[in-house]
Amino acid sequence: MVASRDPSMLGSMTAPQRFKLAFVGSHGVGKTTLCYALAARLKARDVSLELVREVARLCPLPINEETNVAAQSWILHSQVATEIVAAERYPVVLCDRSILDNYVYMMIAAGRQAALEPLVDAWVRTYGLLVFVPVVDRPSPDGLRATDPSFQKAVEDGVRRELERRGIPALWLDPTDREGWIDAVEARVMEALAPPQLTLI
Repeated sequence: MVASRDPSMLGSMTAPQRFKLAFVGSHGVGKTTLCYALAARLKARDVSLELVREVARLCPLPINEETNVAAQSWILHSQVATEIVAAERYPVVLCDRSILDNYVYMMIAAGRQAALEPLVDAWVRTYGLLVFVPVVDRPSPDGLRATDPSFQKAVEDGVRRELERRGIPALWLDPTDREGWIDAVEARVMEALAPPQLTLI
């Protein structure tokens, strides 16, 4: 007997294994749209899940180019706390951002923070999958996030470097195939959630 995983044969899933995914990258690249689209597709398969929305939108301190260590510390620790609660309540957690990209904003503002490095390194390994969403367009104004394309690119480059420096595997979405992004992410997630199926030979 051999174990076989075929996402197309799963159908409804009422009790998936515990799994946490985060979309990472710069702002204005479509992470939130992908997060909600993936949630809708998984819910259609009866997957019980929770969304961890971008906590920076709740930050009472300056963000974007004006951010500082205090603001990014608030964001980073709020991210971790929100993920802890979500993971205790639901088997599948989808995060619009991760601890890693939040830390990159801090590094751009104030450099590496020695006290936070161990936390970031340990926590980033709690994700079952990181999905890197590349920049394909200039950021559009949304009333909160920065619109400077050079700042957007600096964040993207920082996230890419940190993934590579820490040896963290990720699903790298193809910037030339934006229409196929959600299908690629869904396929990878369903593969991860698929229970082993025994096939007689």
